[in-house]
Amino acid sequence: MTALPASSIGTGHLHTGDLMRSIPLIPRNLVLGFLTGYRKVISPMYGDVCAYYPSCSAYAVGAVQQHGAVRGTLLSAWRILRCNPWTRGGVDDVKPHEHFRHDLTAHGFVVPARKD
Repeated sequence: MTALPASSIGTGHLHTGDLMRSIPLIPRNLVLGFLTGYRKVISPMYGDVCAYYPSCSAYAVGAVQQHGAVRGTLLSAWRILRCNPWTRGGVDDVKPHEHFRHDLTAHGFVVPARKD
């Protein structure tokens, strides 16, 4: 399992006053929870076989964080389709969402940004 890029982790925390604001982030964080489990259990069995950097699973984490559950999953599926034995590979980072307004936790989950 390769480490997540520095852009995929942060120092944010979920505060009790932000619980209502975090409800729209539940689908995104559910997908991130699934990806975290995959990266801890299944990904180490394969080793570093991805032709791209970051690995396909790390790309999926970044895509879901930046673009949400649906669009991030579609971007990840497209990346997996491109990752084949005939590809040249290389660096393929997730394009950041131009209006990303959330914070990231140390484990990569998305929480509402604090205004104070």
